[in-house]
Amino acid sequence: RVPSPDQMDIADLALLSDCRTAALADRGGSVVWWSPHRFDGPSVFGRLLDPDAGHWTIRAAGATAVTRRYLGEGPILETTFEAADGALTLTDLLAIAPGATGHRLGGSRTTRLVRIARCTRGRVTVEMELVARPDYGRSIPHLVRSGDGWELVGGPSDLSLSGSHADAHEVRGDRLVATVELDAADGTDATAAWILTAARRDDGTSPDADDRPPQRILDESLAAWDAWATAHETPRGPHAAAMRRSAMVLQALTHAPTGVVVAAPTTSLPERIGQDWNWDYRFAWLRDLAFVVRALYVAACPDEPIRYFDWIARALGRLDGQRVQIMFGVEGERDLTEHTLDHLRGFRDSRPVRIGNDAWSQRQLDVPGEVLDAAFKMRHHLPGELPEPVRRTFVDLAEHAARNWRDPDHGMWESRDEPRHYLSGKVMAWVALDRAVRMAERFGATERVADWTDTRDAVRRAVLTEGWNDDVGAFTGAFGSDRLDASVLLMPLTGIIEASDERMRATIERVEERLASGHGVQRWADEGAGFVICGFWLAECLFLAGERERAEERYAATAAGANDLGLFSEEVALDSGEQLGNSPQALSHVGQINAASTLAGDSDRDPDEHATSKDHAGR
Repeated sequence: RVPSPDQMDIADLALLSDCRTAALADRGGSVVWWSPHRFDGPSVFGRLLDPDAGHWTIRAAGATAVTRRYLGEGPILETTFEAADGALTLTDLLAIAPGATGHRLGGSRTTRLVRIARCTRGRVTVEMELVARPDYGRSIPHLVRSGDGWELVGGPSDLSLSGSHADAHEVRGDRLVATVELDAADGTDATAAWILTAARRDDGTSPDADDRPPQRILDESLAAWDAWATAHETPRGPHAAAMRRSAMVLQALTHAPTGVVVAAPTTSLPERIGQDWNWDYRFAWLRDLAFVVRALYVAACPDEPIRYFDWIARALGRLDGQRVQIMFGVEGERDLTEHTLDHLRGFRDSRPVRIGNDAWSQRQLDVPGEVLDAAFKMRHHLPGELPEPVRRTFVDLAEHAARNWRDPDHGMWESRDEPRHYLSGKVMAWVALDRAVRMAERFGATERVADWTDTRDAVRRAVLTEGWNDDVGAFTGAFGSDRLDASVLLMPLTGIIEASDERMRATIERVEERLASGHGVQRWADEGAGFVICGFWLAECLFLAGERERAEERYAATAAGANDLGLFSEEVALDSGEQLGNSPQALSHVGQINAASTLAGDSDRDPDEHATSKDHAGR
């Protein structure tokens, strides 16, 4: 189908990335979201969140059908429009910087959105409409002719448009439009191409020079992404192709200058259509980054893993007993105070639109465990002598877990009500201490092993006693609670208890019975939507419990939540399977990689990766 703007589904979205920022294009040839300087920066195109917030549409007039795919190994989109008299392929990409390749993939400071339309059959009429609305739709730029191109003057960016068929462009009110006739039989008239360049005016530097024509940018960007794929380990197993796609998404969500991964490139895509569960996910969560490390280890063997931990050490700074901040801006910014953009209607009238995320100030006790677990998984790839800030950060995180594990927190789902003793926080405190004990020599902290070991075992005893609810017949989401929570599926994945333990098997059964449906696995009862990573966790747990056929069925049901390009959102509606929440969601793709790896038997590649319940006293 060729959707109209008011029919937009989250599944219509396709990701474009240059590993500095992202754009999202819909199935109808419209770029509906683009923050041209940072993942978490102001948008130039924002139709995703309001019909009047800007877009850039290129399509074949009278198109009756549309198909699309990614070209090569990267987020380079090819959309094919079928019309009565011909066919048009539209190729969209954010340009990779000249010379970028392999592990050094990335864009330049000056962002270029490249669009190439080619008639491949018969004759087509190409319609182009450019409506820029910088600063989240608050600015209407002047449209000024400049040689064969245009300058869009207004807002915080210097925007300029160049390309072919200059005589076809005209200004209509506040928009730039063009109608171009293309004929597949005439090579010179078969293609139209445009480059929209965005340069920052607030950093005092000149735009990066790049005089490459559109086709060369496409060829070199394709080659750069293919080189990135070649430079990494090829996944194996029956789900290898899906793992490669998910690894590409994680790379596309990576901010190349710092190496951190944003949770999603979007803000305020609703978890419930028409309601207010709308959050900004364009930031770097330490939890997500730690999960990504494992996924990239499985799917792509990341280069220089110390870079991840160097960024964490820089972002956190010296802890000295302070709260561990859970999330940051892509360059380590701490203050992510939430604001609402009341002038925007929201995706399908789902208000409010938020920028910033007040979860930055929450206490979440699971984060030290996730970071230290990532360090443990990557231990063979870390340098023999850790940089002092990194070493000190690892020790401080272990000390934080030992000192604070008894405290309540807001949980990994970032509840905005009163703090509780969430089981996930206690489990990951155990993980922090367990991994610290195992890596104490690398940390230069052997004198702390005895205390860390004692505390670790105390945490485990508390988890296995206070976390169990006899009435529910399962481990529940918080101490003293009767509320089943899918986060307990992390327990066998961390090694605090084996999946074959009778209590854990019972918990897995309860989660499957009460929280799972054909479309997904809810985090808790009556949530109304399946949280994608929870479906993949359940598949892993079933496999580890020996239920391999059920594990494959759950994996398949969860994987079916991807769109036609293999992109996962955060959630899916239980009744329809409709994608919900910010998209594409890094954690969902992490879950897919890890579950596919487990089902392929790769969890056994490192027999010392996880501790098991037999390794510790206090059972």
